Amino acid sequence: MSIRHDSELRAFHLAAKLGSMSAAARFAGLSQPTVSAHITKLEKIYGLELFFRKGRQLEPTEFGRMLHEITNRMYEAETEALSLLEQGKLSYRGTLRISAVGPYNVMPIIEQFRGGHPNVHVSLSFGDSSQITEQVINYRSDAGILVHAVEDPRIDCIPYRKQPLVIFASTNHRLANRKSCTFTDLRNENFVLREQGSSTRRVFLEVMTQKGIDIRSNLEIGSRESLHEAVALNLGLGVVSKMAYRTDPRTVILPISDPKLYTYVHVISRRDRQASLLVARFRSIALSMQKSLMKRNA
Repeated sequence: MSIRHDSELRAFHLAAKLGSMSAAARFAGLSQPTVSAHITKLEKIYGLELFFRKGRQLEPTEFGRMLHEITNRMYEAETEALSLLEQGKLSYRGTLRISAVGPYNVMPIIEQFRGGHPNVHVSLSFGDSSQITEQVINYRSDAGILVHAVEDPRIDCIPYRKQPLVIFASTNHRLANRKSCTFTDLRNENFVLREQGSSTRRVFLEVMTQKGIDIRSNLEIGSRESLHEAVALNLGLGVVSKMAYRTDPRTVILPISDPKLYTYVHVISRRDRQASLLVARFRSIALSMQKSLMKRNA
């Protein structure tokens, strides 16, 4: 005959997860003696030691760690089931928070998402790739669109599209009217660069270093719009993705390129948020659009 120990297992799971009886009691809305009694009951029934007691802190024994791995799977499944039910009840209502490095890649995904979920409020913010990664990891954004792959076990990362970078100048710059340019022509030129953390900046500087080309920069700007304006006023050359380049009679793209001068857009979300229907739907749309882009470029 099987014996159920739901209350005892939950008390053990919370204590192992939170590291103390008092924290587990606060989380469960129980008294500390009750939590302690549940755990002690398990240990007595099965003749096992589940924790090393170190003052107020608990450290699972080897057997306790094995048991916690199982209870983790049990209660994660329960959380996912309840989350699915709540999302179903809301019928895709709520807020989807998106962070992106710029509007050009994220807007087509949002357009398709909004078409299928008109009742969902979409909140969009902008930042650099490192800021976006931090926001997604810390649950301040549901999904992010950035320009480098994120290698973090907590993050699901979808390659979305490759985008070449262009170097552009004011029409008053000495290189503006050239029919052809080489990277050597950029030696010692002054550049207006994006802020630290920008993948566009990182890729450009890596290519310059590989080619042995020294450049100068005494102006750092945190937005594409301001960078465009600075270049238009001939404060230096600029580098942006081809998609983000804004046509302006005051600027011109220089006829220079390199196969390594590109960034790759990725869509990221937390792996443990895959049960969220809104996150899953946004991710599904991004995957579908990525496949369409690949077929178009094949």
